[in-house]
Amino acid sequence: MSDLFSDAAKQRLPEVAPLALRMRPQTLDEFVGQQQVLGEGSALRTAIEEDRVRSAIFYGPPGTGKTTLARIVANMTGAAFEELSAVSATVAQVREVLARARERLGANAQRTILFLDEIHRFNKAQQDALLPGVEEGVITLIGATTENPYFEVNSALLSRSQVYELEPLSLEDLERIVRGGAAELQAEVPDELARLIATRAGGDARSAHNILELAWQTAQAAKEPLGEPHVEDAARKRPLVYDKAADAHYDFISAFIKSMRGSDPDASVYYLAAMLESGEDARYIARRMIVLASEDIGNADPRALLVAVAAAQAVEHVGLPEARLNLAQAAIYLALAPKSNASYMALKRATADVQEKGNIKPPKALADGSWYGRQLGKGEGYIYPHSDPAGYDVDYLPDELKGTTYYEPSGNGEEES
Repeated sequence: MSDLFSDAAKQRLPEVAPLALRMRPQTLDEFVGQQQVLGEGSALRTAIEEDRVRSAIFYGPPGTGKTTLARIVANMTGAAFEELSAVSATVAQVREVLARARERLGANAQRTILFLDEIHRFNKAQQDALLPGVEEGVITLIGATTENPYFEVNSALLSRSQVYELEPLSLEDLERIVRGGAAELQAEVPDELARLIATRAGGDARSAHNILELAWQTAQAAKEPLGEPHVEDAARKRPLVYDKAADAHYDFISAFIKSMRGSDPDASVYYLAAMLESGEDARYIARRMIVLASEDIGNADPRALLVAVAAAQAVEHVGLPEARLNLAQAAIYLALAPKSNASYMALKRATADVQEKGNIKPPKALADGSWYGRQLGKGEGYIYPHSDPAGYDVDYLPDELKGTTYYEPSGNGEEES
């Protein structure tokens, strides 16, 4: 009886399944986007077409086609295809898959492909359970993850897998997806609305289908043509793909720092807003700004450090959301300030000498000139600059380093050369 109901459910599923599921591509020709890894003649496309896919990890944000690509492999391969989700799979289930794979390989030389969704959710013990099968070639592993695999997947598995990074879909790709979905729904979607849906989807094909489907259903319920208000209502919250411990965390803070270093206030404030909207720690952002103030601005504008420190204090004393204004003001100031890395380079050169030659003792004239030091001849010959200007011309470095130049003023802003 249960099989009867199950068969009936399968027949009705296409009628009730979400548009994104109904529109899932079945072949490489139907797959939209990711030409950087699936273009004609590419290694991955050729491997899929010739049914010789090796262990791989598909990495990218939601809605970029990781699971779809794995299912296309399943459709095109002569290998047995097993699927597990790392959210619920156990070590015992992994071992069962490996046992079945060994049986197939021994009985009829059939290969097994294991698709493991959300592979980053597997802990070390679970990943280690996969390793013998992958290493021996008993299974071909295809993992999918939204997290940087170099953070989340152990090095032994990584060394035996090819990592393919899938990128957010372009507006053009998403518009093509929207038009395909509109045809499935028999919906009239003007070009400007297709573009709007693509924009609101934020690089996510699944989101594009969901927005389209909900907007069309809303318009039909109201007996109105599809319009911008329906799309905006369906989109609601813009997609923010962000993680505070891995890839996006580092990518966005890197872009933020490089934008300020490159004197681009617009990009700086954009990346700041993106991080704050995504829940990044404001104190972390402020700390990075303090570092930049000395590393990339320095004495070209000494006030930059004061501004950055003040912004950090504002975060502590005022807190979010108001401190966003302080951070924005400081970010724009730092972006527009004249730039110099002379202080950073001076410290780098001096540190290299210390690491190579050790911390060479200061000349006796500079050593402790207290009564105790004077008993050992320390402080003798020191010229007090306020009493004798000749003190300003002395080379104060240790004897072995005299004549060395560490600080080379940039000539920018207030840092005169």
